[in-house]
Amino acid sequence: MKIGVSSYSFAQYMNETKANYFQICDLAKEMGFDAIEFIDLSLDVQPAPSLAALASDIRDYCAKLKLPIAAYTVGADFLNHENEVERIKGQVDLAAILGAPVMRHDAFWSMPEGMCWRQAVKTVAPMIREVTEYAAAKGVRTCTENHGFILQDAERVETLIHTVNHPNYGWLVDMGNFLCADDNPLRAVPIAAPYAFHAHVKDFIFKSFAEDNPGDGWIHTRNGNYIRGTVAGHGVVPVRKCLSILKENGYQGVVSYEFEGPEQNLPALKNALKFIRKAAE
Repeated sequence: MKIGVSSYSFAQYMNETKANYFQICDLAKEMGFDAIEFIDLSLDVQPAPSLAALASDIRDYCAKLKLPIAAYTVGADFLNHENEVERIKGQVDLAAILGAPVMRHDAFWSMPEGMCWRQAVKTVAPMIREVTEYAAAKGVRTCTENHGFILQDAERVETLIHTVNHPNYGWLVDMGNFLCADDNPLRAVPIAAPYAFHAHVKDFIFKSFAEDNPGDGWIHTRNGNYIRGTVAGHGVVPVRKCLSILKENGYQGVVSYEFEGPEQNLPALKNALKFIRKAAE
């Protein structure tokens, strides 16, 4: 199993040093990651004549490093933003320029008063289908992650995938994110694994709602518990078993590490890679 890393995992380091995309590619290669994925390319991070030119530059730089680009991940909200289909088609164009085989986008982040999640899924499904049909023509598969609290537990994302009902559309399985909806990864990953187009390793520290609020840096889960991102292997996510479930269901793609803890950034990534390599054996 190839182990990648998301550009998002370098956020702390990039904020502190103003490192650009080329520099984090160098770091990912030096650390020994097999691939990299990028999240929402920005000209503020690395100037270029256009986002398309930046994507082309990154593709060429990664090719020179022999560092494959595993995926491109972007934010989206088809329920609340006008012209979102056309905007996300533009992101598909960037994914194609990058040479990313997979692009992840969100479905929606909030619902109008009185709307339930099933109604919201039915509303956005035709838009997501239009995007994935466009992406298929460019050789890019699209997927949605269990992410964003509303569509975070396994049955809800599975319902979305069935409603879109297109072979080019699947799931970015984030084994840690299920905890945001108080969904047990060992229950959720077996549901998600057959639909996996891409996968993330993420780990969290967990505190019960019965304990005092631990303060800043913690996520309040749907049912009132508390979680905080941490180095892979330091938290409660059963990473080894989740990877095993993915493999048992035929997943052969890259597994990307997403780090969002407060620990020192680069040592955290190095330690996580060692842990994930061993867990993936």
